[in-house]
Amino acid sequence: MSVYNYECVNNQGEIIKGQISSESFSKSLDRLKSMQLSVIELKEQQASKASAFLTSEKKVTISELSLFSRQLAAMISAGIPVTRALFTLSKQTSNPTFKNALQNIAKNIESGMNLTDAFGAYPRIFPKLYVSMIQAGELGGILETTLERLSEQLQKEKQLSDNVKSATLYPRMLFGFAGIIFIGMLIFLVPVFKKFIPAGTDIPGITRFVFKLSDSIKDNWYIWLLSIFAIIGATMLYVKSSNGKRVWDKIKFKMPVFGDLIQKTVVARFSRTLSTLLDGGIPVVQAMQSAGPTSGSMIVADAVTEATKRIEEGKSIADPLEETGVFPPMVTHMIATGEETGQLPSLLNKIAEFYEDEVSVMTKGLSSLIEPIMIMVIGVLVGGMLISLYMPIFSSVLSSGY
Repeated sequence: MSVYNYECVNNQGEIIKGQISSESFSKSLDRLKSMQLSVIELKEQQASKASAFLTSEKKVTISELSLFSRQLAAMISAGIPVTRALFTLSKQTSNPTFKNALQNIAKNIESGMNLTDAFGAYPRIFPKLYVSMIQAGELGGILETTLERLSEQLQKEKQLSDNVKSATLYPRMLFGFAGIIFIGMLIFLVPVFKKFIPAGTDIPGITRFVFKLSDSIKDNWYIWLLSIFAIIGATMLYVKSSNGKRVWDKIKFKMPVFGDLIQKTVVARFSRTLSTLLDGGIPVVQAMQSAGPTSGSMIVADAVTEATKRIEEGKSIADPLEETGVFPPMVTHMIATGEETGQLPSLLNKIAEFYEDEVSVMTKGLSSLIEPIMIMVIGVLVGGMLISLYMPIFSSVLSSGY
């Protein structure tokens, strides 16, 4: 779905500018005309990857979106019209990107656009899950309740994301520290040791390798930098592709220690999202289609897509998910129980809570488990290099008869 920037004149003769999301230019034009707007200009918004990377727009965080949802629900509950509530909330936020979006959404709604289309015009701020829930709340007349559920969902999502980040931060810092020490030794320490080795000394192969590596980094540092940037850039581009995401997911799921943590995180996110959607009145198939991609894993998204096809054919939810082999048995058994008892959203919520607690416990104990391993890795790197540097000196001393 594309996003189009428009400039129109309403029935009062006022010029209105905003954005609208639609499948095509003609459908956008028809929708604006159906809102009794005279179109002056309508252009598709160009959003290339490069421009998105270089843009100065401030990103809207999960915390900001969660707080906004809670505040909007409270204002609607108090009887304040949606457009007035949006204008008020736009003045309260300090994020200029969010402020402009809320003001444009309010103007679009005043012009006759429904809530779903108005929020859907900003996919970078409001994800597909959010727009689907807004649509369900708007159609069912339970917008206030839907916004409260969204706020809770986003808060849980942030807590889960923070737990994973805290678990992976320490290993990344240690790996970075080890890399800096290793490169520093190659650049500054190795040349000093090289001067102490007497001429004619038999140099072991590992020491010659270290010397050559040191000389190469010092003499061709720009080539090394370009090569590193090229490798990192190519890897990031590949990982962002569909095939790359699937390969990276397989690697992550098979990683020792972290694989189990990532799998539980993905299952918790999928269960929480599906529970929120079903509880909000979204049909099962549509809820599955939205929950799969928001899980954060292409493997899970593909499995859910295949399961959704089977569900459309008349199958239950649990059996197709179990056949994928992606979800743990406990998850599929709980889903089957939820289908039989008619309490699927509640049981999905319990699954999410269980795995969120598991992730929280794992992250707390992960540092104590990884710390000795990382210290050993750093010790092997630094100790191995020092031994390789001292070996020629020891050989020289021994051969001289001391």
